[in-house]
Amino acid sequence: MNQSSEENSQTQTPKKVLVIGGGIAGLTAAWELTRLNLDVELVERSSFLGGHAIQFCCKAADECQKCGACSVEKRLLEVIQEPRIKVCLRSELKGMNRNSRFSYTLSRQPLHIDPKKCTNCGLCFEKCPAPGAIFRGYSKNNVPLYAINEGKCLYFRDRSCTLCQDLCSEKAIDLDQEQGQISDEADAIVVASGFQAFDPVDKPRYGYGINKNLITALDLERMLREQGDVVRPSDNKAPKKIAFIQCVGSRDHKLGHGFCSQVCCAYAMRMAEAIRHRHPETKVSIFYMDIQNCGKNFSKFYKRCKDSIRFVRFMPGDIFQGDQDQLILFYGDEKDGHAVREPFDLVVLSVGIMPGSSNAGLADMLKLDLDEHGFFSFADPLDSTSTSQPGIFLAGTAQGPKDIADSMAQAGQAARRVGQYLGICFGNSTTY
Repeated sequence: MNQSSEENSQTQTPKKVLVIGGGIAGLTAAWELTRLNLDVELVERSSFLGGHAIQFCCKAADECQKCGACSVEKRLLEVIQEPRIKVCLRSELKGMNRNSRFSYTLSRQPLHIDPKKCTNCGLCFEKCPAPGAIFRGYSKNNVPLYAINEGKCLYFRDRSCTLCQDLCSEKAIDLDQEQGQISDEADAIVVASGFQAFDPVDKPRYGYGINKNLITALDLERMLREQGDVVRPSDNKAPKKIAFIQCVGSRDHKLGHGFCSQVCCAYAMRMAEAIRHRHPETKVSIFYMDIQNCGKNFSKFYKRCKDSIRFVRFMPGDIFQGDQDQLILFYGDEKDGHAVREPFDLVVLSVGIMPGSSNAGLADMLKLDLDEHGFFSFADPLDSTSTSQPGIFLAGTAQGPKDIADSMAQAGQAARRVGQYLGICFGNSTTY
């Protein structure tokens, strides 16, 4: 290379990639892209990075169950420490044009708590007089760890309280911060906008929100992560009998959800083993249609679980409140089909992975296709990161149901495809 070429190479503007979504797939794609010396703008519409997965608890029993929860924490820390990643929280894509590059506009809701000033001391959270007005993220690696809920904050109701702002010695809180916009350009885009969990209210026969001790799998994850143990919401006592009901929202043709969420079977079994590790006397039953063989060594894992967990191949009908806040499940006996009425202390609904609520709007702006279920459709049957638009790639559950490990693997592949699209030479790299 001659001197002129070297000077041009050194002064050339670094390539930049827009990553939409700050869940585990978006975090992984962003971090892997920086390994290719690419700048990244990471856009997340919520107040915290990590998506659903950052709420998951460790499910280790006698040994690691490879649930992937610890991988999310590690990757989140790597991302916030990486100077080439610019994080935009409470931000959404609002406009896109394409010429030689992607020109985009983001709308940004006020953060109110400055991540550069906040020390995560928690004083605002402790002293706030309005319940829920200041809420905390699930990971200490989020900066800031706290956020303001304008819908519950007294200041936004009638300007009657500025206590958090007044107490903050770092002057990190600005209740008058206004909405803004960001306009910029990128050379490629990774769509990692994630999923939304099925809302069990749409299955009224279960009575979610009515029956006190009926929770979702995500509720259970948060409970174990925050409290370190499983308890009944009604009295905070350890349940002696727990039922998991599988495929709530998934494989339901009446709702138009004929697909399998792929993660629920292994999830319920891992969670059941984790609970029994803490409380060996607890009896756990899993009600299912079919057990999906997903993941390496699943058959061996399933066989081990059958030694300590009862599997019932029948989906319960209605659930009713019983004595002492127990829940009564009605189902048919596997052998002769006769009706069974059985009480449980806690019932967990394994809610399915549904397409993200922003998919339709993003697909319209980016001129991408959605599949019959509402997930982003890939263009090449041999490459699930591909789309119909050159320079735009898919990662994680935006493309379809998958677990943490598969989301991370696909995100790594998407980063490599971006590198290939931008003409980056990988040489003998074994990053992916």
